Amino acid sequence: MVKFYQHTSSFEHSWNNVTYAFWLRYPNPFAAHVVGCDVIDRSVDENGVLRSTRLILKQGVLPRWGRGLIKNTDTYIIEESEVDPRTHTMVTRTKNLNHVRAMQVEETQTFTIHPENSKWTQVKTEVRIISEIRWGLTGRVESFGINKFVDNSAKARKGMSHILERLRLNAQLASNPAPATSTTAAAV
Repeated sequence: MVKFYQHTSSFEHSWNNVTYAFWLRYPNPFAAHVVGCDVIDRSVDENGVLRSTRLILKQGVLPRWGRGLIKNTDTYIIEESEVDPRTHTMVTRTKNLNHVRAMQVEETQTFTIHPENSKWTQVKTEVRIISEIRWGLTGRVESFGINKFVDNSAKARKGMSHILERLRLNAQLASNPAPATSTTAAAV
């Protein structure tokens, strides 16, 4: 059995800023479960497409009924991405590397310029959750996975919004620096 979920959201920020924020999204206050994120490989191909592979370590929380199935809640995630600046498309694919028999989570996100407002970015998220656990638990595990994914997706959007706001404030500060003040020492 397999469970699917799809969601489309928007950020009221340019594609350039959203794709830049994607690389800066950890750490943020909405992703305390992310322990680390390392670049494994990064290259630009002959067409100018940036291809990256990252390894992400997350710590999860299991429901009481799942604690007997998985002892260690640390999860390694592989993230592969392609950024095409000519077509303004970024596609990311993530999946967990461990606990795959209990639950495999495969997510694809596509970032494009919003079709109705070229100053915004549209993100289409698709996920597939598969459990190979038997004993009548498959549906329960997959439903738990979908519900957890929906909750975490909302937190991820808040985290991206947080990073985008920080970028906006930094750009604002850079374009409007505070006037320099001088201090003079009085001669005694």
